[in-house]
Amino acid sequence: MLFAAGALGALLAVTTAQAAGDASKAAAAAQVCAACHGADGNSMIPMYPKLAGQHPEYINKQLQNFKSGDRKNAIMAGMVATLTPEDMENLAAYFATQAPKGGTAKSNGPGSVGEKIYKGGILGIGVPSCASCHGPSGAGIPTQFPRLAGQHADYIVAQLKTFRTGERANDGAKMMRMIAGKMSDQDMAAVADYIQGLR
Repeated sequence: MLFAAGALGALLAVTTAQAAGDASKAAAAAQVCAACHGADGNSMIPMYPKLAGQHPEYINKQLQNFKSGDRKNAIMAGMVATLTPEDMENLAAYFATQAPKGGTAKSNGPGSVGEKIYKGGILGIGVPSCASCHGPSGAGIPTQFPRLAGQHADYIVAQLKTFRTGERANDGAKMMRMIAGKMSDQDMAAVADYIQGLR
């Protein structure tokens, strides 16, 4: 618990992105995002994240990070190249107002290894519960931690692996890099499958 409280404080200290955009001004721009993320932010492609219902502050921060290079992704770098700060805020507001569609866990439902990791962590190796930051239902904590509920398992696993290797390093206090660095591929797959089924 001390780890979670300390990490939370550190993360809050580095969180600077705010989103207060106008969703109505982003409908046209959001159509460009639709090919990968779906018109309503509910991506049907497992390698691309669902954006619907995500906290606008989180979306805005990621867009800023893609533009600055703090988060590296060749596709997204091109997509954000011409976006203004206002465009990013508006897109964040647009996707935040879309209704998220849930997913289904393939094999990690109640009582599974995935649920145990999500709710209790992996005590023997110092992995805290995902729920301590992302909430018991995966709703996240606005301005602090992203919504995970219903997110594609493939996307979650890919992001955990990029945190583990350090390829993704925009987690401020290095919290996700430290956590993912302790997880096996099997741990990641189990918890990601469980997250996919959260509603």
